[in-house]
This record gives sequence, structure tokens and C-alpha cells, in this order.
Amino acid sequence: MNDLTAPRLYNEYDRPHADVREFLARIERAGELLHVPHADCNLEMGTLAEAVNQGGKSPPALLFDEIPGYPKGYRVFSGATNSMRRLAITMGFPVPNHPLDVVRAYRDRMKNHEPIPPRVVKSGPVLENVLRGDQLNVLKFPVPFLHELDGGRYLGTDDLVIMRDPVDHWINCGTYRVMVHDARRLGLWISPGKQGRQIREKYFSQGKSCPVLVSCGHDPLLFLAGGNELRFGLSEFDYAGGHRGKPVEVVHSEVHGLPMPAHAEIVVEGEMLPGEFAPEGPFGEFTGYYAGGKSDQPVIRVQRIYHRNDPILGMATPMRPPSDFSYSKCVMKAGMIWDEVERSGLGGVTGVWCHEAGGARMLNVIAIKQAYAGHSKQAGMAAASCQSGAYLGRFVVVVDDDIDPTDLFDVMWAICTRCDPAEDIDIVRKMWSGPLDPRIPRGATSNSRAVIDACRPFEMLKSFPPVARATPELRKKIEEKFKDVLSRC
Repeated sequence: MNDLTAPRLYNEYDRPHADVREFLARIERAGELLHVPHADCNLEMGTLAEAVNQGGKSPPALLFDEIPGYPKGYRVFSGATNSMRRLAITMGFPVPNHPLDVVRAYRDRMKNHEPIPPRVVKSGPVLENVLRGDQLNVLKFPVPFLHELDGGRYLGTDDLVIMRDPVDHWINCGTYRVMVHDARRLGLWISPGKQGRQIREKYFSQGKSCPVLVSCGHDPLLFLAGGNELRFGLSEFDYAGGHRGKPVEVVHSEVHGLPMPAHAEIVVEGEMLPGEFAPEGPFGEFTGYYAGGKSDQPVIRVQRIYHRNDPILGMATPMRPPSDFSYSKCVMKAGMIWDEVERSGLGGVTGVWCHEAGGARMLNVIAIKQAYAGHSKQAGMAAASCQSGAYLGRFVVVVDDDIDPTDLFDVMWAICTRCDPAEDIDIVRKMWSGPLDPRIPRGATSNSRAVIDACRPFEMLKSFPPVARATPELRKKIEEKFKDVLSRC
């Protein structure tokens, strides 16, 4: 990783994709892209994303083109990383056969991952069009109105909100929702405790405006980085560069000198003024509810718009899961929790999975090979409280290594047969939550966690009743002998 000139395979390619356009070409070649012409950005795109992603096990990515009311060439892209194969192409992993293959590939890379800072360049495709003054109009793009009860159109869903910490001067790139108020004003909602909100409050506490960029349409790897909890002070640009094996190229914005992806499709530059708020929301979110409601949130005053010719707007559609991004969140979150738990000193982890039913946050399963009494409880508490697993959690389940953590039936069987409710379920109170949690009262920001130990008791490992099933060797032998019969089943 230190030698940026060392050969490296990116899936079947010899280098990472340069931008979203090259990524689109790669996933189309892999048979993972569906072109959708003539879909209106008013409800049709969001509803189609719902129908496609909840209609089967391997939904394609969607590229909306020939959008009514917009110039030919203006497009919207949904579901970039929402399959095993597309996620492998994004990250440069081998083609997987099982969800945990991607998680393990992530874990293997993180053992040697080193952040690589971005490279500042003088120009890039994002500067093909620079809009100022009377030209400013975010509604020139096909910004979708996603859900029937939403409070407005949302430019920022599959986005990067880029800020510089005014004290420590590091760059944070978070994925937060951005609503359109009008042609030159945007509303930004950030959950309490998130790094972008902490940075914004530093500016406001000093009576200063907060400079900000909103990037829409970029390397999907940046979306994966922006939507997860990295440690405070680690820029998502650096994290993504480490996964690419080479720096992300950035150019400085005209007004505030903030770094924006040089190959981004659309970037909006502006500032938030302390004390200037406007109603934002409601918005259908990844929990499957309009839990955040409507509230007064800071306004971004648009000062510049940068965009490529024939720009492609990225779109994520939060909804009752599964959604057009929930699968990729499951994989990334699982890999990050696994990495953090092991770095805390706990060994024996054989798998981690964050289930889509919980929005990749509220139902997390960790599998271990027990080595000592208390091992399973330690694993559960670590998974519940680590940075990647803390926000908006609900249930953590610990299972033995013979249980597939991705298989919800397998997990429920373990809970039903290996967990005694009075002995094996612990409740942890006052954990990090937020307004998107539909179960907590309006205004609350903490909730409780159930840590469910669904492992066989360590003291009973030798005496616990054996599982009633054929050995792998016998099953393989019989399946081979009767393969003609089984092929008709």
C-alpha cells in the first residue's frame, strides 16, 4: 500500500475507475445496470427504485435518462453499490459467492490499509461549467421528489457534504440529506453527534458562517466512506484513497478553497449563516419511517455551482428496507464493526453481519469461536459500543461459529434454542441514537440496546446436545449419488 506504483488488481481491472462514468461502463459490462428512460423526477424515480429493490434478490443499478423536462444527457443514477458484484467492483475485490466474502475481503484489506491524502490538481471535469450570480439554480438538475409525504425535493441523498474543521483543519465528507428550498437555498439536516454537525457548531459558536460543499455524483467509494462512521479526524478522502491505492484527485473551490472531487458530476458551494434556519423535512428515511418530522435546520446559501457537461446526479432512496443502498451499508458496516472489535483486542470472530431489516444498524450479528467463559458477552458488548456499531443501534446478537450470521433463519434458530431470556439478554441504556429512531420520543437522542447471547453456554460446550443434521462429508456423498434426483427438486 505504501508503494503507489505497485501492481494491484481492481476486480478484473488493473486500476480503479476514474469517475462514476467509468464505473457505469464497468457495471454495465457486468450486466448490473438497467437503463430507465422517460421516468419523471416527481415520484416516479423514487417509486421505481422501491419496486426494483424490493422485488428480487439481485436488483440492478438504475440509470434514468431522457428525463421529462430536462436536457437530453442529464441523468440520475441509483443503486451504485447495492449488490455483491457492484460492491466488489467499487472496492476492487474479487467477485464474491457469499455476502461474507465481501466482508472478509474488506477485513483482509484493513489489516494493511493506510490512508492516502488526496492530490490537489489545477483542473478537472467538474470545472467544465462554473455558474455564478444570476446563473445559480440548483433546479436546473433533475432533483427528485422521492416519497409522497416528503417536504420537498432532495438534491443530496447519495452525496458528500464537505467541510473543514475550523480548529483542527481536517476535511470531513459526510453523507447527509440536503433539501431544496429554492434555486439558491438548500436545507441541511445532520443528526446530533455526527461529525459534520460538530464541525458546523464550532463555526456557529464563534459567530462565523460555515463554508460547505455538496457533491452529487462521484466515485461510489466516496459515498460508502461518507455514509459510515470513521474515526474523528480521518478524512473520507484519505480513507477512500487508501482503498483505491492512489489518491483521490481534488480541486479547490473558488469561494472558500474547499477540496472537491475533480471528477465529480455536480458540486454546489455555499455557506451556512449562524441563526438562519428554515423548515426542513419531513423525509422518508432508512428506518422505513418519517421519524425526523419537520424542523428548522440551517440554510445553505448557494454561491457557486460546478458541473460536468451532461451531468449525472447520484440518488439514494431511503425507505422501508430493503432500499437502493441498504445492502452495501450492511457489508461496509459489518466489515467496520469486525475490524473495530478485533482492534479492541477481542479474538475469535468468524463473521459479522448487519441485517437489512434493521437498516444495517439496528440488528447486528457477530459470530465467534468461543475460547473462554465470558467471551460471547465481551463480543456482544464490544459490537454494541464500538464507533461503527453505536449509532442508532437496537439489537446485537452473538452466535457460535456454526451459525451463518447472514442467515436470519439460522440466527433465529440459535436465539430460540441457545438463549435463555433471563440469563442471556442484557439491556444497555442511554446509548447513542437520534431523531431518525421511530421508537424514541421526539427530541430524545438516546435509546437502549439488547445484547442477546445466542451462543451455547461455555460451560456446556461439551455437554450441549448435538445438532440433528448430517455431517458435511455424508451430505456431500449423498448429494453426489442422488444429484439427478436433487436437480429436479
